[in-house]
Amino acid sequence: MTAPIQDPLIIAGKPYRSRLLTGTGKFTDFRQTRDATDAAGAEIVTVALRRINLGQNKDEPNLLDFLPPDRFMLLPNTAGCYNADDAVRTCQLARELLDGHRLVKLEVLGDPKTLYPNVTQTLLAAERLVADGFEVMVYTSDDPIIARQLEAIGCVAIMPLAAPIGSGLGIQNKWSLLEIIENAGVPVLVDAGVGTASDAAIAMELGCDGVLMNTAIAAAQNPVLMASAMRKAVEAGREAFLAGRTAKRRYADASSPQHGLFF
Repeated sequence: MTAPIQDPLIIAGKPYRSRLLTGTGKFTDFRQTRDATDAAGAEIVTVALRRINLGQNKDEPNLLDFLPPDRFMLLPNTAGCYNADDAVRTCQLARELLDGHRLVKLEVLGDPKTLYPNVTQTLLAAERLVADGFEVMVYTSDDPIIARQLEAIGCVAIMPLAAPIGSGLGIQNKWSLLEIIENAGVPVLVDAGVGTASDAAIAMELGCDGVLMNTAIAAAQNPVLMASAMRKAVEAGREAFLAGRTAKRRYADASSPQHGLFF
């Protein structure tokens, strides 16, 4: 009998032990992808269907040979899509390739320079995908109003950017993230902009339910070691959030008592 998961991340009704989600792009090869995924302890792994072979190209290496669906929850994403129509078609193709798979990561980009989300097209795509039975985790801006609208549509997780995709700049607007976190009824996961372990820890300390990253691991000088560091950072940040940090003060507050001294 499987032991119950302590403090699980629950997405679309399914519990996960790991709050670190990882990507599969930019690695040297699929072997390194698997090694880094294992080091990260990730259970949910996102895949850009337009760039990674899941069997649609029979003569090329297949990611599923390295990250089998019976071991990992594959999260097909719509990276590279710039309108709702392309995003919906990509998700439908993923469902065909993965035997009815319904959990997807929706991202509809605004332009190739900033890779910021086109929130208008994202909202349209989310409505269509939810109506078609998909469980949608959605990449979006750090706009609290858009986040509420996406949740109202029926998205199962909101994934605001911390900074531009691949920038490694870390969290640029804590206030917006906090506003989204405090008002969300579904998991909130930082997606994009994480550069190093401290960025992941800060996201978790703010109260994010998880962090998704790719470039921060794959572009590190030692991706497998960085994946291990990110795993520890996410775990430490989550524990710090649950523990409740000490209050910030303008003045000193001695840690030793000021009364009952021996001399």
